[in-house]
Amino acid sequence: MNGARRPGEHPALPVTPGELAREVAAVAAAGAEAVHLHVKDAAGVDTLEAAALAEVLVAVRQVAPAVPVGVSTGAWAVPDAVRRLAAIRSWEGSALLPDFASVNWHEDGADEVAGALLELGVGVEAGIWHRAGAGAWLASVHRHRCVRVLLELPNGLGEAEVQHRAEQLLHLVGRSQRDGRSGGDEAEEPQVLLHGKGATAWSALRLAGRCGLATRIGLEDVLVLPDGAPAADNAALVRAAQQVLRAPASTPR
Repeated sequence: MNGARRPGEHPALPVTPGELAREVAAVAAAGAEAVHLHVKDAAGVDTLEAAALAEVLVAVRQVAPAVPVGVSTGAWAVPDAVRRLAAIRSWEGSALLPDFASVNWHEDGADEVAGALLELGVGVEAGIWHRAGAGAWLASVHRHRCVRVLLELPNGLGEAEVQHRAEQLLHLVGRSQRDGRSGGDEAEEPQVLLHGKGATAWSALRLAGRCGLATRIGLEDVLVLPDGAPAADNAALVRAAQQVLRAPASTPR
């Protein structure tokens, strides 16, 4: 929805609680089933501060009470792992908590952050960017308690490379690109979501649709529509994504 982007990177980038609430309502009306957002401080920088989180959740749930809301715990917000863990544990006194939160498993303290979230009753999405992150997640005691695995592809990949990288990540987490499923009991495995950054975003979304994987789109990931035209806002991206996913499957180029 907004990601780690700063104000000014896009005219419709939501930063304040009110702006985030309006965007959540708009993307829900456009068909989004859940939202992932980054809480910002007064300067528009990512924060894990409990009061800022509560303010956003109050605003969002007033306009979209039924929409599941996820937040980021990215290390860029609080680079020191001990301080980051303390910030998340400080959420305990809040009357409102997010439904889920993403944890990038290649970051220092990922296991401890995930454990703290689970203790609070917040679902955990495992962010897997590469082999090291996948290995750390597979070794984690919290692996089977995650609600979702986020496979993220970097900016700048061509169509064929998107498919190759996705196949690698899926293999690393024990899934098949053919159908996005594991060979074991699916009920015990977390959902897999595939998405990409920048020029990779739309190719990754199309591939996710072909593979039966969950996916996402928003100004965090990409600022343009599939035809390269600037996206007006998050809702425009969601509507475009639905059109792409409904289109007949085509052979990858």
